[in-house]
Amino acid sequence: MNATPTTESHWIDVDGKRVAVDSEGYLLDRSQWSPDFARALARREGLELTPAHWQVISFLRDYEATHGVQPQVRVMIPHFTRLWDAERGSNHHLHEMFPRGGPQKQGNRLAGLLRTKGEH
Repeated sequence: MNATPTTESHWIDVDGKRVAVDSEGYLLDRSQWSPDFARALARREGLELTPAHWQVISFLRDYEATHGVQPQVRVMIPHFTRLWDAERGSNHHLHEMFPRGGPQKQGNRLAGLLRTKGEH
């Protein structure tokens, strides 16, 4: 018997405050995003954030703020290839960095962005 929890039952503890998220960890109120939220969610997902993770998170947030849409991985690859190198900027490496759904899912969750189009 699998009961579906209500939206209200999902939250992340950020410095002693409950921040509401959906069943997959996406923020319900994007204004509640903070670096502390990203760190708390990363801990919950078993991910240690490195400076490279923060570069991706910043890119995701900046791109969405500038363009009004989340970047696709095909936009991220050339950016991070220029920033790092071809191996570290590759699709494979970006997905290794974010093992729970890649930079478009796990990265977006950590960046406080919405689910990508077509996600359930």
